[in-house]
Amino acid sequence: MARNSIEWKEVPNFPTSHFVETSIYTDEGLFREEQDKIFNKCWIIACHESEIPNPFDYRTFQHPGGAPLIVIRGEDMKVRSFYNICPHRGNTLLYEPVGNAKRITCIFHAWSFDSMGDCVDISRGKQGYQDRFDCQHAGLREVKTEVGYGGFAWVNVDDDSCTLKEYIGDAMSMLDEHLSEPLEVFHYHRAVVNTNYKLWHDTNSEFYHDYMHYFNRITGMIQPGYFDRKYTGYPNGHASVGSMSIKYDAYEGSKERGVGWPGLAPGGWVLIDIFPGMTYNLRTSVLRMDTAIPLGPNKLMIEFRGLGLKRDTPAERAERIRDHNTIWGPFGRNLHEDLLGCHGQGLAMRERTDSKWVLHGREENMTIHDEGGMRHFYAEWSRRMGRKAYDPYGQIKEQAVA
Repeated sequence: MARNSIEWKEVPNFPTSHFVETSIYTDEGLFREEQDKIFNKCWIIACHESEIPNPFDYRTFQHPGGAPLIVIRGEDMKVRSFYNICPHRGNTLLYEPVGNAKRITCIFHAWSFDSMGDCVDISRGKQGYQDRFDCQHAGLREVKTEVGYGGFAWVNVDDDSCTLKEYIGDAMSMLDEHLSEPLEVFHYHRAVVNTNYKLWHDTNSEFYHDYMHYFNRITGMIQPGYFDRKYTGYPNGHASVGSMSIKYDAYEGSKERGVGWPGLAPGGWVLIDIFPGMTYNLRTSVLRMDTAIPLGPNKLMIEFRGLGLKRDTPAERAERIRDHNTIWGPFGRNLHEDLLGCHGQGLAMRERTDSKWVLHGREENMTIHDEGGMRHFYAEWSRRMGRKAYDPYGQIKEQAVA
């Protein structure tokens, strides 16, 4: 039965853990608070070590908390990260997204820095500053950086943060044996979507939306084991989904994958969500990594990486590329559909659309169509924000949600 305006806004008849208020996706003030309380406190994947293989190779990275970063491999082969900001007059240091820089020299006044973040030259420094200021006072702002969990370079702008290992805990246990060999990025692209970052993470946190994907319905949903997969929640908001065997040959024109993955059963599939916006998605022969980088409450950039084994032969690499592009590439069978779903949510939830609630009420014993993965995520969001996801402004009377 259709509802009137009062009925539309009534609090859902679920436990408060099973729905959220849509303003948490659209409010500018809440987004700024998320940057401070979540993104500037959590470990975030900036790139993969294979993207900066040589001394002085670098990548720039727009940190979701707001800071522009440089991730660079030093002469000692260690990966470090720094603000992409000159300490002299606040200029951007490196403009190209990738490159090699033995010296990082600011174009404005030619101040130079090495790959350790040390200032090595201030043009006419003695003449201008005498003994009041010199290179030792002008180092770059370093950011905590660790390489791990498949060779990814993780950054944390909070100097007082826990270690990466403490942050991840046991969440990667299902992938440990599958990440024992060096990996290499063979595919990279970005998508910019007018939506909120949490909506993309929601999509990766549940499989009820497999009704959107004909390819998934045929190769997975109607196959044995699909509905037996279970979500497991971990501290800090992380979650995993159990493996199953994907029957690729059930899709007309497709075939069984010829290249496997170390320790993974043929057709195997494991997914792990890392709070607040990263997903490891290992499927048969390819590891896909999503990194969600919000540009605002209603604009999201997603970095997609496809990875294979560094030891691949040319023939094996060609097969992995084919497998990746068939399903997850920009013109594959799945990715564009997921992006369309999030795009539609972004359209419908904007300010003044009168959107009110998002439901996470499905309970199926934490199996694949249960929405427990999202409930787990928003419990962590609420803890870090000090707000209730179902009532971020404290406007709902307790008796209404009892």
